[in-house]
Amino acid sequence: MCEAKNFYIWLLQVLGLLGLLALCLWLSLRPRNPTITVVELSLPPGDNRTSVTDDGNNNGTLYYILETENQNKDSNIYFDDILLTFYYGQDRAAVDRISAFTLGKGKTQRMAARDLSVDGRVWKALRNAILNATAEVKVGVVTGLRYKTWGIKSKHQGVHLQGTGKFGKDGKLLGKKKKIKLKHASKKWRVKASHIHN
Repeated sequence: MCEAKNFYIWLLQVLGLLGLLALCLWLSLRPRNPTITVVELSLPPGDNRTSVTDDGNNNGTLYYILETENQNKDSNIYFDDILLTFYYGQDRAAVDRISAFTLGKGKTQRMAARDLSVDGRVWKALRNAILNATAEVKVGVVTGLRYKTWGIKSKHQGVHLQGTGKFGKDGKLLGKKKKIKLKHASKKWRVKASHIHN
C-alpha cells in the first residue's frame, strides 16, 4: 500500500516536471511580435511640393519612412499588405499601402521613403496647426502576418497598431528621437481602421 502511494507521488512529480518543461519550451519558442516604427515623418507647411488639385484645393505632401524589425532569431515573419492611415483629428489626411513582404530572422527593414498627397480638405487646417506648432497626427497600421519557425507556419493573425506624433513649425516631428513607435490600437480605432480597410 505504501509502495503504491509512493509510486503515485513519484508519477505526479514526473508529470509536473514534464509540464513545467513543456511550458518553458513553449515560451522560449513563441515568436515575439515585430516592432513597427515610423522613423521619419514630415509635413512641410509651405514649399514647392504644395500642389493645387483639379477642384482648386491646395494639397500638401506627407513624407515618411517605415521601419519593421523582427527580433526573433528562429522565426521569419510573413507580412500581408500594410495599410497606413494618417489622421489629423478625426479626418483622414492620407493613406498608403505597402505590398506584402517577408522579414527574415533578426532582420530590420526600412521601406523606401514615400511622398503622399494630403487630402486638400484637411490640408488647410493641418497646415495652420503646423505653422502654430500645434499639429498632432495619428498614424494607424492595419496588416496581417504569420510566423515561420523551424519550417512550421503559424496561424494568420491580424495586427492593428497606432501612434501619435507632434510637429514643430518646420513640419518635422518634435522630440529627441523624432520617430513614432507604433503600439496596439484602441478598440475605437480598430473599428475605424477596419471600415477603411474593407
